[in-house]
Amino acid sequence: MGAPRIAVAVVTMGNRPEEVDALLRSVAKQDVAPERIVIVGNGCPLPEFAERLSLPGEVTPVELDENLGCPGGRNAALARLREFGDIDVVVDLDDDGLLVDADVLRRVRELYTADDRLGIVGFRIADELGETQQRHVPRLGKSDPLRGGYVTGFLGGGHALRMAMLDEVGDWPAEFFFAHEETDLAWRAADAGWRILYAPELLLQHPKTSPARHAIYYRVNARNRVWLARRRLPVALVPVHLGVWVLLTLLRNRSGAGLRAWFGGFVEGVREPAGERRPMRWRTVWRLTRLGRPPVI
Repeated sequence: MGAPRIAVAVVTMGNRPEEVDALLRSVAKQDVAPERIVIVGNGCPLPEFAERLSLPGEVTPVELDENLGCPGGRNAALARLREFGDIDVVVDLDDDGLLVDADVLRRVRELYTADDRLGIVGFRIADELGETQQRHVPRLGKSDPLRGGYVTGFLGGGHALRMAMLDEVGDWPAEFFFAHEETDLAWRAADAGWRILYAPELLLQHPKTSPARHAIYYRVNARNRVWLARRRLPVALVPVHLGVWVLLTLLRNRSGAGLRAWFGGFVEGVREPAGERRPMRWRTVWRLTRLGRPPVI
């Protein structure tokens, strides 16, 4: 098998034009050029990119009539890549991220070339000072962000996905809109026998942020947590997982308004259809637990 053909996908709402330009310039500086770049305008028009920024490969803009959320926007990019039919790995990058090193795509290609069951590669996220927030390390506890290895999840801000894996397990859960879509995809991939690698040498520089900056954060975080459990966990683990997260939310959240929104979203997740139920097998639960992230947490 030859080296995998790589595409880069970026989803934007049109509110970060300077950051998107900077990100695309960092893609153009890679020592291995992507075969394709797909830029999705999530409910917004897009400026011209290719000639203005001297981008490599084929550049395809996709303008959506409405904001479909991050997973919906990424699905639109995947749909266009499947139409072309000449891509093996897609690298998703946040529109306010930056590839500091010029060898990121080459390293991605080498990782996938070496392991034909590698489904997902997660990047390390660090701010301008090189600091990685603990919530961006895909392990429990205060784990060293520079320690790579096989894990049970990945970060949405910077990662790579094998197209053959997506063809087998399905795309992003568009109905989630925002929050926990990475976990839903990771659990499906793990259950199908694909490996998830955290590769801290692959750096995406990203401003330090809080997920709570989004007005819908508390509601959709709770709703999607319930949907995730209903869709992917064995029935015996659903109340355990949700009970743990109710307790953690009560311990961590001191905001009355935030708690009300969270519990409103929790009730919404219980009442509303969660989508297709395809629970992971118990052997997958055991494998995730051995990797340090039991799915009850």
